Amino acid sequence: MIGKRVLGIVLAGAPGRRLTPLTAERAKGAVPFGGLYRLVDFTLSNLVNSGIRQICVLTQYKSHSLNRHLATAWELSSTPGDHVIPVPAQQWRGPGWQAGSADAIYQSLSLLDEHRPDLVVVCGADHVYRMDPLQMIDEHVARGAGVTISAIPMPRAQATDFGVLQAAADGHSVEAFLEKPASPPGRAGQPDEALVSMGVYVFDPDVLIEALHKDAADDESGHSVGGDVIPRLAREGAAHAYDFWQNEVPGACAGDRCYWRELGTIDSYFNAHMDLCATEPRFNMYNQDWPIVMRLSSQPPAKFVHEDGDRPGQAVNSVISTGVIVSGGLIRSSVLSPGVRIEGRSRVNRAVILNNACVHRHAVVENAILDKAVVVLPGAMVGVDKEHDRARGFTVSAGGVTVVSKGQVVAP
Repeated sequence: MIGKRVLGIVLAGAPGRRLTPLTAERAKGAVPFGGLYRLVDFTLSNLVNSGIRQICVLTQYKSHSLNRHLATAWELSSTPGDHVIPVPAQQWRGPGWQAGSADAIYQSLSLLDEHRPDLVVVCGADHVYRMDPLQMIDEHVARGAGVTISAIPMPRAQATDFGVLQAAADGHSVEAFLEKPASPPGRAGQPDEALVSMGVYVFDPDVLIEALHKDAADDESGHSVGGDVIPRLAREGAAHAYDFWQNEVPGACAGDRCYWRELGTIDSYFNAHMDLCATEPRFNMYNQDWPIVMRLSSQPPAKFVHEDGDRPGQAVNSVISTGVIVSGGLIRSSVLSPGVRIEGRSRVNRAVILNNACVHRHAVVENAILDKAVVVLPGAMVGVDKEHDRARGFTVSAGGVTVVSKGQVVAP
C-alpha cells in the first residue's frame, strides 16, 4: 500500500433503535463500552493504528455527545493533514436529511473531492474488534477489486440479522450479497456456516462514486451501503470478499484473535461486556501493540475500602474503571465506568454500570445495565424480578437484561 492515499469514512449517523434506551439521548457510536470507551473508539483505533490518519465520521442522529467525544478524545498529532473530524448532515444535495448509510456518503461526496484518495475505507461505528485494514487493502489492490468486503464465518442460524456473502468457486469473488436473508446460504465446504459481512469495506473511489450516483437515482432503493450498494456491485462482478481470519494484528493472542461483535442490540451489548470479564477475556483490551488510542479523561485511581464481615469492598472477574469507589460492596462479573459508587453491603452481579451511577447500601443489581447517573436507593433491587422491572417502566431485553435509563432513581 506504499504511496496510496487512503481516506477513512466512519458511518455514525444511525439512530440505533434496537439499543434503546441507551440511544435515547445519544448516537449509537457514542454509547459507552468497556468502562472507559465509546463504541466508535474501536473502529477509529483500527484505522489510526494501521496508519490511516485522515478520517471523517459522518454523523446525524443526536450527535452532540459523539461530536464532543471526538473533539476531546481524538485530536491526532500536529502533522499536517492528520485528522479525525465529525461531518454532520448538511443537505448538500437537497433539502432532505440522510436517508441511509449510502445517502450519508452521497451527501458528503465533497470529501472525496477535497481529499482525492486512492482508496476509501468505509466502516461502521458500532462494532468491537481489532483489525489491520492495510492487510485488507493490500488484497483489494492485488485483485483489482471495485469493492472488498471483510467477512467472517458464522453459524447460519445466527446470520439472519447480517449481510451474507455468496462467494464464487474461487472463494473470494462475490456472486451475491443478501441483506438479512431468512435462509442464509451456506459457504463452500461448511454448509452449516454463512459468510457474514463485518461492515468494513475498501472501495475504489471511482467505483464508489458511480455506485452512489446510481443508488441516488433509484427511487426503489433504501439507500443503504449493505442493503443496496453492495448487492448492486456484487451483481456487476465488482465485489470481492476478504477473509477476516487471515488478518494478523500485532499483540493478539490465540484467545481473542479475530474477535468481532456487532453491538446492535441490548443483549449483544451486554454479552460483549461479559466477554471482557472472563479470566482470559474473549476481547483483550490490554493489547499494547494495538491499543485503543483515544485520549482518556483525568480521573483518580479506583478505590476499594472495608474488608470486615458482610461488607467487603471487593471485585471478582470484573473490569473497574478509574474514579470508581467500592465502599463495602461485592462485585462479580461486572463492568464499572468512571465515577461509579458502590456502597456497603450492596451486591452487583453480571452488570454494566455507566458513568457516575450510584448503588446505595443493601441494594442489589443483577443481570442489568444502569445508564449514566442512575441512583439505586438503599435496599432497592434491579434485575432480580423481571416482571417488577417491566412494571416500573424499565426495559427488559429478549435475553432478560434489565436496562435503567439515564438519570433514573430506583426505589425499593
